[in-house]
Amino acid sequence: MRALSGIKPTGTLHIGNYFGAAKQFEMFQQKNYEGFYFIADYHTLNAYPEPAKLTENTWNIVLDYLAFGLDPHKSVLFLQSQVPEVVELAFILGNYTPMGLLQRAHSYKDKTAKNELINVGLFYYPLLMSADILLYKSNIVPVGKDQKQHVEIARDIAEKFNMHYQKDVFVIPEPYIPEDVAIVPGTDGQKMSKSYGNTIEMFADDSVLKKQIMGIVTDSTPLEEPKDPDTNNVYNIYKLFVDKARSAEMAAKFRAGGYGYGHAKKELLEAVHAFFDPMRKRRTELAQNMDHVEKVLREGSEKARSVAIETVKEVKKTVGLAGNIY
Repeated sequence: MRALSGIKPTGTLHIGNYFGAAKQFEMFQQKNYEGFYFIADYHTLNAYPEPAKLTENTWNIVLDYLAFGLDPHKSVLFLQSQVPEVVELAFILGNYTPMGLLQRAHSYKDKTAKNELINVGLFYYPLLMSADILLYKSNIVPVGKDQKQHVEIARDIAEKFNMHYQKDVFVIPEPYIPEDVAIVPGTDGQKMSKSYGNTIEMFADDSVLKKQIMGIVTDSTPLEEPKDPDTNNVYNIYKLFVDKARSAEMAAKFRAGGYGYGHAKKELLEAVHAFFDPMRKRRTELAQNMDHVEKVLREGSEKARSVAIETVKEVKKTVGLAGNIY
C-alpha cells in the first residue's frame, strides 16, 4: 500500500498541518505503508511567490517533516519540481479531462465568485494535483475535508482513462480523512490556516508561541461562572495534545466554574511544549547539519522520479506515443 501527501511551501507550518496530515505519516510508517511525501513547489507558482521566500519556505518544510519523525528509510521525501514527469503526465491527462470537471473545482469557483483574475495555473491546479496522485499509483491520500474534492477529481480522471483504454493503468486512490482531526480549529475558532492568520506554530520562538496561544479568542464569561468546554477554542485545541483523562479533567473544570480561560491557556501552552519540545530540539539539530538534509531530499527525489518514469512510460505506451525510450 502506498500513501501520498503533498504540501505547498507558502508559509510556516502550524499545528493544523501536523494533526491534519503529518501525524498520519508516523502511523503509515508503523503500518509499513510506502509513504511518498512531497513539497508541492510547482503548485505555488500560480500566486507568483517571491523567489527567495519560496526557497526558504521549502527548506523549512523539509526540516519540519524530518523533525516530525519522517524516516527517510521508510518514506520518500521529495521535491515536486525535481520530478519533471509530473508536468508531462498532467499535460497528457488534460486531454482526457472535461473542462467542466475543472470548472467545478472549489479553487476555481471561489476565485470566480470574487471576480478575481484567474490564470491558467490556478485553473490547471486540480489537474496537476491529479498527476501528483496518479503518477505514484497512490492507494491512499491523507487530506483535510476541504481537499477531498481534489482526490475525487483524480479518481474521475483515472477511471475515465482506464475505461477508455480498457486497462488498469492507474490505481484509483482513496482519500484518508481522520474524522477527529479533519478540521483543526484556529485561534479564532475558524479552520486553522495561514491565510486566516489564526495559526499556532509549533516551531516558533517561545515568545511567539506563547503570544499565539494567549491570543486565542474566547468569550466574556466571568471566571467564576461555568463554561461550556465544547464551544471554546482553548479546550478544542487542548484535546489534540492530551489523553481522554486530561481532556475530561479540563472539561470538568470549565463546567464547575472558578476556572478561567487564562488558566486553560497556560495549561495548553504547557501541553504544546510537552508534545513538541522533542521535535523542536530535533529540528534545531537538523538545521545545523544541512548537508544531511540536502542528501535526504536529493535521494528522495531520485527515488520518486524512478517510479514516475515507469508510470509515464506505461502511459505513453498505452496512448500510442512512439519513441518511448529512456
